[in-house]
Amino acid sequence: MTDQFGETLRKLRLEKGLSQKQLGDLLFIDNSTIARWENGSRLPDAMMVTRLAGCLGVDSNTLFRLASSVDENPNIIMVDDNKITLSHGLNILEEIIANASIMGFTRPVEAIEYAKINRIALAVLDIELGRSNGLDLCGTLLEINPCTNIVFLTAYADYGLDAWKTDAIGFLLKPLTSEDVKAQLKKLRYPFSTGAR
Repeated sequence: MTDQFGETLRKLRLEKGLSQKQLGDLLFIDNSTIARWENGSRLPDAMMVTRLAGCLGVDSNTLFRLASSVDENPNIIMVDDNKITLSHGLNILEEIIANASIMGFTRPVEAIEYAKINRIALAVLDIELGRSNGLDLCGTLLEINPCTNIVFLTAYADYGLDAWKTDAIGFLLKPLTSEDVKAQLKKLRYPFSTGAR
């Protein structure tokens, strides 16, 4: 996957004559963070994009657009502690988004570990996940990559208000349907390719 954000960041940094360490020092972060941004394994959060733009003398909107540029082979995860619901949902996602790498998890900790090494374009999260919950998982995933599209999936409409207090883009009631997924894909905050022609 090409990472326009990382390539552009590297180019702008070099044009300013800055090493990764020097840019990191200006931002009060470790140079390994700059390296991860440039190699595409991580993206900065919105506040850091604004600070980067200031240090590099560019418009922050340019960097925001690049950070959310279209991903041709997105990583998608679904987290639900009910294996039947998870299997059903994964089948629907695979049918609709054929070009994606789609993984399912019954435990939030596994999803978090996966997200630490894979840039997640879309996460479909159950809200009730045993002892933990999808609302907390949403926050953790967005800390790892603020450009992850989060959609909550639950059997309880009462969770709607709590879900909208997060940075999720959608809220769906179980059972998941193809029509629901297609409708949510039209509302992506950070678009990616669905492989549709």
